[in-house]
Amino acid sequence: MKKQLIATLVAALIIFIWQFLSWGAINFHSSESQYTDKQDAILQMLSQNLKTGSYQLPMPAPNSSAEEQKAMMENMAGKPWATISYHEAYDANMGMNLIRGFVIDILAAFLLVWLLGKMANPSFQTILLSSLAVGFIGYFTIPYLYTIWYETSSLGYLIDAIGQWGIVGLWLGWFLNRR
Repeated sequence: MKKQLIATLVAALIIFIWQFLSWGAINFHSSESQYTDKQDAILQMLSQNLKTGSYQLPMPAPNSSAEEQKAMMENMAGKPWATISYHEAYDANMGMNLIRGFVIDILAAFLLVWLLGKMANPSFQTILLSSLAVGFIGYFTIPYLYTIWYETSSLGYLIDAIGQWGIVGLWLGWFLNRR
């Protein structure tokens, strides 16, 4: 039990540090948020027209018929569209966000250690590849799928999948195979 607890906490710390580097210090995700010198005008217009929420523009009205939805889709072809995540007030509670992030990292690391514990004598290579598989499963089913539908970049997430889960796999492969 002690070995699994240490494995989980160190793996969670590795993930947490990687995320800090990936989103902050190195900023692999810079392509996901671009600057526009029109931001003040856009935010003013959005604040006058939207409430906090996520929006896909254009989007058929919720009560539109199948024919109306089809006509709108055909009319959209070749025209501008946008995905908006709008918030009425900026709140940068970094302390709580960091705590919540680390709790999620502990949970993710625990789940991986638990899965590895269900294997009969996994080798270093099996642990490393299993850890990478977890990273790729997360990447393929969330950020990459989003990329397919919304034509965004997911390169930062791919780097994260390989980097953080690869380092975690190296750690766990070494630590869990120690006698």
